[in-house]
Amino acid sequence: MEFLSELGRMNKRQMLMQGINVGMIITSALMIWKSLILCTGSESPVVVVLSGSMEPGFYRGDILFLYQPKQPAQTGDIIVFNTDGRDIPIVHRIIKVHERASNSSQLDILTKARPGDNNWGDDRSLYPKGQPWLNTGHIMGKVVGFLPHIGGATIVMNDYPWLKYALIAALGMAVLTSKEG
Repeated sequence: MEFLSELGRMNKRQMLMQGINVGMIITSALMIWKSLILCTGSESPVVVVLSGSMEPGFYRGDILFLYQPKQPAQTGDIIVFNTDGRDIPIVHRIIKVHERASNSSQLDILTKARPGDNNWGDDRSLYPKGQPWLNTGHIMGKVVGFLPHIGGATIVMNDYPWLKYALIAALGMAVLTSKEG
């Protein structure tokens, strides 16, 4: 437990500076994230592909950039959507869009990873029971760009959750034991 002895050697000012540095890093990351949300109109402007359902278009670990367009969704758009009761959003293509007769601003949307992607059936089995269509409220954003294979760390942490906590603990210990030059 060398880090405890390091803590004992730090004076209050050094400990305060370490705390402020960690706080500044966290605050900066949150400000960047919130700025992206405001600029893109998407609640989650950056997502990582976690499954292989969109191959060969997108592979596991690709980082996708989302934008919430002002115009309605169209057939062929690649969107990220989330339905009630699902923890993880899904990236698939829109294959059908219907305007409701009662309200032309309300759309019914059907998605799937179309042939050429990796799934053959439509996504109705992914929607909540009794819900045959998505609506615009389920769409988190339209994919407008991607970086291939950059999100590999997210895949590893998703597949091995204990690693996430080990990394957080290691970073915490590193911050506490680092010495000022």
